[in-house]
Amino acid sequence: MLTWIRTGRASAASVLACALLLVVQQAWFVGRWHGPQVSALVTDATYLPLAVVFTVLAARVAVSKRQERRTRRAWRVITAAFVCQLAAHCSWFAQEHLLHTTGYPSAADYFFLLFSPFMFAGLMMLPGQHRSHRQRQKLALDTLIVGAGGFIAIWYLLLGPILNAPGLTAWERAFTAALPIGDLLLVLAVSAALLRRHQSETPAPLRLLAGAIAMTVVADVSYSWIQLHGGFTGGSWPDLLWLGGCFLLVVAADQQYRRPRRATPRRRDRTVVFVLPYAASVGAYLLLAEQSSHLPLDPYGGMILGSAVLTLLVMARQFHALRDNREMAVTDGLTGLANRTLIAERLDQLAGQPIRPGSHTAVMLVDLDSFKPINDTFGHEAGDAVLVATADALRTVIRGGDLAGRLGGDEFVVLMHGLPSRETAGTIAARLLEALRTPVIFGEHVLMVESSIGVLVREDPDASGETLLQQADTALYAAKRAGRGRFEYYSEELDTKAREAELRGAVAADELVVYFQPAVALATGELRGVEALVRWNHPVRGLLGPGAFIELAEETGAVVPLGTWVLRAACREAAGWRADTPAADELRLSVNLSPKQVAQADLVRTVESILAETGFPPDRLTLEITESVILRPDPLTIGRLEALRDLGIDLAVDDFGTGYSALSYLRSLPVSVLKIDRSFVTGIADDPEARSVCEAVVHLGGAFRMTVVAEGIETAEQAAALIEMGCTIGQGFYFHRPLPPSEAVALVRREFSAVGRRHQPS
Repeated sequence: MLTWIRTGRASAASVLACALLLVVQQAWFVGRWHGPQVSALVTDATYLPLAVVFTVLAARVAVSKRQERRTRRAWRVITAAFVCQLAAHCSWFAQEHLLHTTGYPSAADYFFLLFSPFMFAGLMMLPGQHRSHRQRQKLALDTLIVGAGGFIAIWYLLLGPILNAPGLTAWERAFTAALPIGDLLLVLAVSAALLRRHQSETPAPLRLLAGAIAMTVVADVSYSWIQLHGGFTGGSWPDLLWLGGCFLLVVAADQQYRRPRRATPRRRDRTVVFVLPYAASVGAYLLLAEQSSHLPLDPYGGMILGSAVLTLLVMARQFHALRDNREMAVTDGLTGLANRTLIAERLDQLAGQPIRPGSHTAVMLVDLDSFKPINDTFGHEAGDAVLVATADALRTVIRGGDLAGRLGGDEFVVLMHGLPSRETAGTIAARLLEALRTPVIFGEHVLMVESSIGVLVREDPDASGETLLQQADTALYAAKRAGRGRFEYYSEELDTKAREAELRGAVAADELVVYFQPAVALATGELRGVEALVRWNHPVRGLLGPGAFIELAEETGAVVPLGTWVLRAACREAAGWRADTPAADELRLSVNLSPKQVAQADLVRTVESILAETGFPPDRLTLEITESVILRPDPLTIGRLEALRDLGIDLAVDDFGTGYSALSYLRSLPVSVLKIDRSFVTGIADDPEARSVCEAVVHLGGAFRMTVVAEGIETAEQAAALIEMGCTIGQGFYFHRPLPPSEAVALVRREFSAVGRRHQPS
């Protein structure tokens, strides 16, 4: 059944069937058709499919890779509790309707009792929010307060009467007392699980489990009470609560399976769990008042009344203290605005609201353009004065009900909702810019401050609060690039600029790394050269190949500084190999030039500067250009290429054969190397057309006295076919994968140290 119920439709059908079954049972219970015995039979039989379904659904959660490891572990224990429930219901049905036994405690009672410790352990194992030591202490106190209130009620209703009940054996008395104690454990576990979630959304599965436990506890207490006062029979009203709890267990297990592995909370839901300890205390005092109502006011009644009033006053005082603590926790100490914590909460709330026509939500990110010079020149006190003045300006512009906050440093956020149009956000942003231009008087100095603002008008209903802030930040960056002292709306087109900024920042932050693809003599496998290939060691996404960012770099122009960095890093690395292994002086280094680099007027000067800086010889360097460069070469481009050749640098045409190269240009340009594109090499063994292209390029290279290099060789058959054509140099996974610098230098040492030993005089 577990395999059958893995599908969403099957589990939904199971839940629906359980709901219909419960409706039928409720109707039978109310109608009492065919007498109480048949009604009891129908009720007891209803438990069985419900128990089977919630056990199977729970087992599905316990083994599902969609769940976090801690969640799976907790649900394994919860599944054990459900198994106890299933065994209990099966035993009860057999006892009542097949064996007709009436012993107490029965096998069913033992299984019901085992449900409590397993469920307690499973609930306590559910993952919750990370907490400090002090927060864990507070959680323990709140849980114990709830437990103490529950203990008072259970003592009054059950434990006290059980201890004084006549006619019970010691074992029956102990067992009857164990049932409400197990329920008390469940109350503690549910309270702890809910209180652990007080700073984030309480998941639906946990709420459903809490509801099921609540109904089960009430039913258990009622069952024990009935047992003390005449004996319980199946089909009584506590069965309605038990069955309702069973159905909630079914839905809880189904919802847990459907819940995403890492669900982002969309709203804050603290009210119910926040008042749990206080509700328990009030309930205990009400029960105490009811029990002591017959006592005289002097002395006991007055003392109890005074204690209750005193406790309520202390609780009210604590409410005020908690409110003050809350305000301190979400308020920026310097400006009095909301801090990052409250901003994040409100962003999540905004993200969870539906988008309604005629009611727009906007997020503005405000950054002070000249704050750092003020801080550095006049000191932190002047900087604080500017920040306070900025906060005051924000308060004068925003509407009541909107939120202004400080993210940190000189960054501020404004959250607005209910705007009649998109343009209204721009109007408010313009007013903010004007208000923030007001000079700040600091002692004898007049500090002039301007700001840039990124404006996001929410249009994506699925965007999270964090995404909304990131998009506003993208718009802010666009405003700064456009000249500062202005605002910009967010649009999808701006994301390219943000990615460009990230890529340029990667160059500045030294996040790029050069890998080296060896090129070998096809006949012998000896190392002849290496091609420099850039990788991005992204701090979040890991190591990225050029396919993930080179196209963006070409589109935005970031490829020029990136290409310069690659050339410098590759030459520096290869120069180090030559110094370390003198026999490697014949090794060639190939570096790609993008069309935008070739179009730079200072290309030759940049290359000369890098060669002089790194000490790498120009006659060992090959610069690779694409076919697009040689297709329509202008006189300036030809001049730059010839100047590079005059330095002794070889020029190669990369991916030759994929474009539409004009042979006349190829003949007139200073090109000495042709590289066969990997797309032709891949099909060389079994595609006649690819083989023909490769042969044509090899013969063309021979006719123009050029070296031909084959890229992307992955099999011995491809290498053999190229050798047969007359191609002498190749590179690809068949020989070597691209190597990081540490492995590349090891390869160079291994290859050329052997060469050096072979050439030593005997």
